[in-house]
Amino acid sequence: MGSELPLLRWRQDQAVRPHPVMARLAAATAALPEGRMMTAPEQAELLAFLVESIGAELVVEVGTFTGYGTLALSLALPEHGRLITLDATDWGGLGDRHWQEAGVAQRIERRLGLAEPSLEALVQGPEHGRVDLVYVDADKKGYPRYLELALELVRPGGLVALDNCFWGGAVAEASDQSRQARALRAVVARCREDQGLAMTLVPIADGLLLLRKRPVAQSTGTSIR
Repeated sequence: MGSELPLLRWRQDQAVRPHPVMARLAAATAALPEGRMMTAPEQAELLAFLVESIGAELVVEVGTFTGYGTLALSLALPEHGRLITLDATDWGGLGDRHWQEAGVAQRIERRLGLAEPSLEALVQGPEHGRVDLVYVDADKKGYPRYLELALELVRPGGLVALDNCFWGGAVAEASDQSRQARALRAVVARCREDQGLAMTLVPIADGLLLLRKRPVAQSTGTSIR
């Protein structure tokens, strides 16, 4: 255990390649009292890798905060790509300024409002069943509902990523019966039993649950558990 922290620092120093504007946005976010809510750099890197790997063109993000994750995702999109990001506030426009500086603001559509009605509006719109990746990093109590809406939005073969699924280790503590821990346990259990989903819970940052919506032909087969 003693070597774990130095190894993580080495990884971040050597293997994470943040865009210069991302580095500046990270520093500005860290100065905020809520700065710890920012997507971890190594996790943002993984999400960007996935966006590029699947050739994503349409991404939905639930929980913008200062827009650090938004910036990572949008930089990985092609020029014609589109990212819709949802949050209840714009955090003083901090993200917008950095998106402009990085030259990706034209790819990003910010929608202000509560997550559930915003997702429901997307489900009722042309995005239904067409989204390549949905990234959820919002209030944990709402995750069960956000998951169902995300699965309606994403195309067959598309991905859903849910942040903070370890909740600081609380999910593994049976005595922790907080609404957040119970909601996260329920989400993992629901996904584990769904043969229509490929899943992996990645031990990165505070736990990232990755899901792939299997095409119908695949969802009837035997999966590894």
